[in-house]
Amino acid sequence: MTRDPDKPDPRLSEIFTDRPPVSRSIAIYVRSLVFNVLFYANLTCHMIAALPTFALPYPFLRAFIRSYALTSLWLLRVVCGTKVEWRGTDQIPKGACIVACKHQSLWETFSLYAVLDDPVYVLKRELMWVPLFGWYMWKAGLIPIDRSAGMAALARMTARAQQALAGRYPRQLVIFPEGTRRSPGAEPSYKPGIVYLYDRIGLPCVPLALNSGLFWPRRSLRRLPGTIVAEVLQPIPPGLDKDTFFKRLQDTIEQASARLLRQSGVKDRESENGRGASHH
Repeated sequence: MTRDPDKPDPRLSEIFTDRPPVSRSIAIYVRSLVFNVLFYANLTCHMIAALPTFALPYPFLRAFIRSYALTSLWLLRVVCGTKVEWRGTDQIPKGACIVACKHQSLWETFSLYAVLDDPVYVLKRELMWVPLFGWYMWKAGLIPIDRSAGMAALARMTARAQQALAGRYPRQLVIFPEGTRRSPGAEPSYKPGIVYLYDRIGLPCVPLALNSGLFWPRRSLRRLPGTIVAEVLQPIPPGLDKDTFFKRLQDTIEQASARLLRQSGVKDRESENGRGASHH
């Protein structure tokens, strides 16, 4: 029988109790350890196998990145019992667009390759300095941003985004409006970069809500069983004034993310303790 999505999953109450049985807690940590080893081994194997793509057109590398994302999601499901539910993917425009994604976990930094045709992420520039990994990011056309450089960084990011989106094939520009991971239920902290980008790019913006932080917590090695839900929401058309766009985007993502949190039946412990954002 199909569960009503508006009601909490009763199975989660057994996992997210304040004092879970010792045997269950140990099993979660063991599975999480196994997954983390396999996750990074999977990444390493894909990076080694993809070395010839440096001499090949970008679509060859994109195939390896998508393979890495799909196999990582498979490992997460098989090892940790963490499934994924995608909602509203039919609302993703066929052409180029901006995807403004809620950011709670490392999970959404790779998983969107499973549903987007050709995503190009905006990411902090330090990641581009990582040997081999950063070279692949450069090859894939991902867009670094120096978050300490203010308006100059926004101008450079926008110019690179316009160049990436003006190619022969449409791409989806993925940006995290809060700039860093936030625990589920934490007060939102949206940055002006998304408004600047929306105003200059002139493309629809697709809000994306999720609850990944409940099952792949930040600052933790645990990977918890359950279902990560990522929901694509109604695109915001181009041309709105900045204030209207900013309020609509934040309200849309936050209301949907709060709904996903309620439906899960889980209350995030970090929010209860009053802890806010965390940098990668």
